[in-house]
Amino acid sequence: MSFLLTWYGHSAFLLNVDQHRILIDPYLSGNPMSPVKPDTIDADFILVSHGHGDHLGDSVAIAKRTGATVISNAEICDWLREKGVKTHAQHIGGGFSHPFGYLKLTTATHGSKLPDGTYGGNPAGFLLTTPYSDRLYFAGDTGLFGDMKLIGEEGLDVAILPIGDNYTMGPGDALRAVKLLQPQMVIPIHYNTTKLIQQDVAAWAERVEMETSAKVKVMKPGEEIAIQ
Repeated sequence: MSFLLTWYGHSAFLLNVDQHRILIDPYLSGNPMSPVKPDTIDADFILVSHGHGDHLGDSVAIAKRTGATVISNAEICDWLREKGVKTHAQHIGGGFSHPFGYLKLTTATHGSKLPDGTYGGNPAGFLLTTPYSDRLYFAGDTGLFGDMKLIGEEGLDVAILPIGDNYTMGPGDALRAVKLLQPQMVIPIHYNTTKLIQQDVAAWAERVEMETSAKVKVMKPGEEIAIQ
């Protein structure tokens, strides 16, 4: 078994790689889909894709309680350090070998203002190569962009893509993203949290599997899957 993924609704995940617990965009306390509360979650690392409240989420509280290191862009890390949070800053195109694997920040076409109005730097996605050579791409909040083809060129086991529309890619552009990325598996996120991003995820999954070689895994909040 290479790694475990647990979805908490919206864009929030817990990733387990060996003994390492990595939270991604932990929007939990304000997330109507989340089956867990932030004071029940443990983490060693927290990945924050950008500064919006539904992605930064409960990072500060969780990091302070657990001692987790937050990995994000330099601007967000500066902001977090002022709040007493341990951080590791990276930037788009830069990678680093963390205990759980080699993590590279990728482009995401979006915004990144922090909750207090502070500039949150450039939004990002995450491209992780685990110690077992599994490759996971978490797109974050993004629109479609052509360089997704470059992200997929070396092979992807899993791509995690937003499909909600309005703030991110909608179903049509997310399908085009799958065609560019060519992952073995795709997991849809950032949909049905609010009425504004309601989507028929089953219809989208059916279309993806008809038009691409990717398998779609539609996760339920709280569901854990093993990627082998």
